[in-house]
Amino acid sequence: MTDATALPGQPRGGVESGPATARAVNVLAPNASAMTLDGTNTWILSEPDSTSAVVVDPGPLDDVHLRNVVDTAEKAGKRIALTLLTHGHPDHAEGASRFAELTGTEVRALDPALRLGDEGLGQGDVISVGGLELRVVSTPGHTADSLCFHIPADRAVLTGDTILGRGTTVVAHPDGRLGDYLDSLRRLRSLTVDDGVHTVLPGHGPVLEDAQGAVEFYLAHRAHRLAQVETAVENGYRSPAQVVAHVYADVDRSLWPAAELSVRAQMDYLREHGLI
Repeated sequence: MTDATALPGQPRGGVESGPATARAVNVLAPNASAMTLDGTNTWILSEPDSTSAVVVDPGPLDDVHLRNVVDTAEKAGKRIALTLLTHGHPDHAEGASRFAELTGTEVRALDPALRLGDEGLGQGDVISVGGLELRVVSTPGHTADSLCFHIPADRAVLTGDTILGRGTTVVAHPDGRLGDYLDSLRRLRSLTVDDGVHTVLPGHGPVLEDAQGAVEFYLAHRAHRLAQVETAVENGYRSPAQVVAHVYADVDRSLWPAAELSVRAQMDYLREHGLI
């Protein structure tokens, strides 16, 4: 979900398929909507001189899109050797099983229900394919199974829905939890400070070249929304729907159902900390 606020210096235009870094190429899925922005970014990752590639988030079950991902890799002289998932939402993962059929790859994810093969994924795992190194970063919050992938050689992090290229993301209550999400954002901030990560490869929206600025914006935005929700409850707006209508009045009403998920997560967080 995107909110009415934009990241400082954030691109306003559409998203196109194509190279984003030396090791990352985006193939944009044709599933644009209010919730998915321009569509799902399916990422092909590989070392420039390697013939092996990793695909992250094949996207929806759309055979034309899935074959386009395979064709894009093959035209670059790459064979897809592995499929990874940032999380299990259908706009990222629904096509994974079919994509595995097309490519003969295993699918690795945090959630065992999404895996096709013996190996899962977890915090601290290092994936090496054709010289490419990916480091798994556990980032629950948007969903319980959310992961990011750190690409040290590009000083980049592939964020799924944890950070979007435009607007902000929904904390998908009850699976997503705000406390976990704030911890995950701080974990990503550490990558920008300690590991020099500067590029965000998001699951939706354009690439961001100020990773630390994006994380700081997200943290500030969450603090601002929390304060708004706390004040709304104190002023008598008791139900999540009432809080949404008050706090998200400037947001397109088509996004209110998603906003209510975030409000429920925020209200749970405030109750857990004795603030409401």
